[in-house]
Amino acid sequence: MDMFAFDIDSLLQQLASYVSLETGLQLTVVLLALIVAAVTHHFTDRNLAARLKTPGLAQLRQLILRSGRRLVFPLAALLIVLAGRLALRLLGHETALLEIVAQLLVALAVIRMLVYGLRVGFAQGPALKAWEKIISTTVWGVVALHLVGWLDPVLKTMESLAIEVGDSNVSLLMVVKLVLLSALYLLLAFWVSGLVEQRLRTSPHVNASMRVGLTKVVKFSLLTLAILMALTEAGLNLASLTVLGGAIGIGLGFGLQKIVSNFISGFILLGDRSIRPGDVITVGDNFGWVKELRARYIVVRNRDGVETLIPNENLVTSDVINWSYSDRKVRVRVPVQISYDDDPEQAMAIMLEAGEAQPRTLKQPEPVVRLMEFADSGIALELRIWLIDPEEGVGSIRSEINLAIWHGFKDAGITIPFPQRDVNLRYMNAVPAE
Repeated sequence: MDMFAFDIDSLLQQLASYVSLETGLQLTVVLLALIVAAVTHHFTDRNLAARLKTPGLAQLRQLILRSGRRLVFPLAALLIVLAGRLALRLLGHETALLEIVAQLLVALAVIRMLVYGLRVGFAQGPALKAWEKIISTTVWGVVALHLVGWLDPVLKTMESLAIEVGDSNVSLLMVVKLVLLSALYLLLAFWVSGLVEQRLRTSPHVNASMRVGLTKVVKFSLLTLAILMALTEAGLNLASLTVLGGAIGIGLGFGLQKIVSNFISGFILLGDRSIRPGDVITVGDNFGWVKELRARYIVVRNRDGVETLIPNENLVTSDVINWSYSDRKVRVRVPVQISYDDDPEQAMAIMLEAGEAQPRTLKQPEPVVRLMEFADSGIALELRIWLIDPEEGVGSIRSEINLAIWHGFKDAGITIPFPQRDVNLRYMNAVPAE
């Protein structure tokens, strides 16, 4: 117990040496500066946010207003700290603490502007926008530790907190470096892949399917490279990851096989170009046009505006109707029956006129009407037209044609028969009269 004994009087004397009149005055100035800066930021941020919503605002003015929202708090606090430092100096008091706080506020303002400038330069990347506060806070924390002289002791303490993992010595410092480097390299990878995707999107020599495939390959390669670089620069021995690689392999075999299968199936679809963005497909009960090709699934949007996510594996292993695989033209059949008492040639002319009157009907191949068979209830006719926009739906045009045929038959006196059956009773027992 002797090793844990301490002198309470000496401890109180040491604490009293830190809590002095000079320190109390400086802490009061710092507290006042933080309160004034918080209030100023609260009211100013509302005003700046309202101005940013002004329609037709110039891009330079937007940049200035957004920069102002990030600088209000540190600059307002800095003004109060500088004023308090000047007042304390005139009264003959020490201002060492205020000197450090002023440097920290200047560093905060500069770091916020630098990180915001990087985000703007990175084409407003959504990943970097979400990480802007985290990055600026982390960098400012490192700078703050350096300014107060605590950076080296903290680094040495984090380095001493380590455990042995195989042949590697994994310390807290290594883990922190790994997390920070991974975040930095992954952000850079997302930014570069975004630039590549934007360049491919504007290239007239790359089709939609090839653009999606190249984008996926570039993004996957850059993310893999970013993780490997972060592991290497953090000081982790990659040879020690063999056990982890084996565990991942077992996980893929038991739990992640569907995810890997969908991922590989996505590359197969891109390679054979069987399904491309904009194609009109039918998968099971889902009909619509392909809106996006993703790493794990495709997005199919139907006529009702509903977007269905279909796993890539289903498209490789099941039957898929691609209405626009080699040719976007599709044929629509409209069957109709007429009575045996009516003229089939007159009915065929009315049906052909109804099909040609539709603006979506193609002139080539031209619409035709066929007499299919002499059915039980009437003469079976069929109108055949061609469309080039199946994504607009075939049910709507079939409904319009049926309505036009109905009006044409009404005007011409042509009847559409209902099912008829003749029943002959060959044997019938006599019913005795009562």
